[in-house]
Amino acid sequence: MGASELNTLQYDPKLCIGCGMCSIVCPHAVFAQNDHVAQLVYPDACMECGACQRNCPTGAIAVDSGVGCAAAMMRDALTGRKEATCECG
Repeated sequence: MGASELNTLQYDPKLCIGCGMCSIVCPHAVFAQNDHVAQLVYPDACMECGACQRNCPTGAIAVDSGVGCAAAMMRDALTGRKEATCECG
């Protein structure tokens, strides 16, 4: 299931075992625990850093990290640009 029109985040709640790692590692609180499974509470806030995907033990989360806001922030920091810009509107 697509989570947002603004990013590549994909989440399959059928694969979720409720470990809570996604809600722990997400810097923008995209996920929260509810009834023993993760819930997408702010999918548009995903900056595609990939932390949730890397820490999900069941593969319930997929995101194309290296694109979007996280990549733009890192690129701009490395090049000395003052304001990060990405394609997320």
